Amino acid sequence: MQYQVSRNGQMYGPYTIEDLQRYVASGHILYTDMAKSEDMAEWLPVSRILGAPSAYAASAPYAYAPPAGVPYPDPPDLHWGLVLLFAILTCGLFALAWDFVQVLWIKKVQPDTKAMMYFLIYAVLWLLNLGSSAGNIKVGMHGGAPHTSPTAGLISLAALVFLIVYRFSMRNSLERHFNGPEPLGLRLGGVMTFFFGGLYFQYHFNRINEMKETLRYRNQAR
Repeated sequence: MQYQVSRNGQMYGPYTIEDLQRYVASGHILYTDMAKSEDMAEWLPVSRILGAPSAYAASAPYAYAPPAGVPYPDPPDLHWGLVLLFAILTCGLFALAWDFVQVLWIKKVQPDTKAMMYFLIYAVLWLLNLGSSAGNIKVGMHGGAPHTSPTAGLISLAALVFLIVYRFSMRNSLERHFNGPEPLGLRLGGVMTFFFGGLYFQYHFNRINEMKETLRYRNQAR
């Protein structure tokens, strides 16, 4: 049976009962979070789903504890709205640079990721396409007739293909990491990944960093 988990209006999952037990043990799901399966008529606390004693559920520890000896760095932490603003102001250059920051981070925590390779290919093609577009603008300013060569068209198409491949490779690596080494139960939608890529990833990075910081603070306060 699969369960959805709700916390502060945010949905997570679906999870099996074994997932719930594992994530509760690691502190990433709380006994006070609400959960519901398709067969259930209403949401119930996770403590009720797992059958935890009420006294234990009320005093369950908040803890963030990555595996011993594996100090995973936090994801890049710039608000996604600022990423969007800077991308607009720089005609997309900041978005490319921030995607590079994100892919450098995933390479640190998932060394076998292919996202870095696909991103670098995409970035080279994007810059080549930008140079071609700038050349056409310069020709137009001097009274010439701008034209798009077949090669430029192929470069644009290849850049689009590798952008899509990079985004879904990044999505796969993120889900592997946040459902494995750091089990936060991350699920990323295919449509949002396709259309928004780095902005969508950054939105989730912001949420993950807030969650991790809250868990650390509560753990220190115990």
